[in-house]
Amino acid sequence: MCEQINKNFKIRFAQAADNKLILELIKELAGYEKLLAEVVATEEILYDSLFVKKQAEVIIGEYLGEPVAFALFFHNFSTFLGKAGIYLEDLYIRPEVRGKGLGKIMLAYLAELAIKRNCGRLEWWCLDWNKNSLEFYYQMGAKAMDEWTVYRLSGEKLAELAEKYHVNYKND
Repeated sequence: MCEQINKNFKIRFAQAADNKLILELIKELAGYEKLLAEVVATEEILYDSLFVKKQAEVIIGEYLGEPVAFALFFHNFSTFLGKAGIYLEDLYIRPEVRGKGLGKIMLAYLAELAIKRNCGRLEWWCLDWNKNSLEFYYQMGAKAMDEWTVYRLSGEKLAELAEKYHVNYKND
C-alpha cells in the first residue's frame, strides 16, 4: 500500500507559476485553523517574498497529478549547534487525502533535505488544540519544546520598538 502511495505522490519545489496555488493552500490551512481573517498575504506579496527575495521555500505534494499538499519553510540558525536548521512554517494536506501517509512523506522529505543541507534541526510549531497533529508528530518521534515560550512583536508594537530605540547603524 505505501509503495503504491509513493508511486502516486510526487513532491516538487514550487515555481513562480504556483503562486496562486500557494495562496489558495495557505487560505485553506488558515480556514482549518480558524484564522482565515488573519491572512493578509496576496499573490504579489508571496511572489516577492518567495520568488524574488527568496525568503522562504515551498514544496508542493501532488497525488495522482493533483496538488494536495504544501510545506513552506526557511532556514533558521542555532547558535549552540553553530549551523542552520530548517524551520517548517506550515504543512498542509487537503482533507480528502488525509490518512494516506502523505504528511509523513512530506516531513521525511524535509528531514532528508535538512540532512543534505547539513542542517542540525527540523523545527515547527503546532497549535495546542490540534490534537490530531500533535499525536501525529509524537508518533514520528518529535519532541515538544514545552519549556520554551514563543514571543512575537508585530504591527504597531514592532514599529514602536524600532522607532523608540533606533540608533544610527553603519548600514543606515
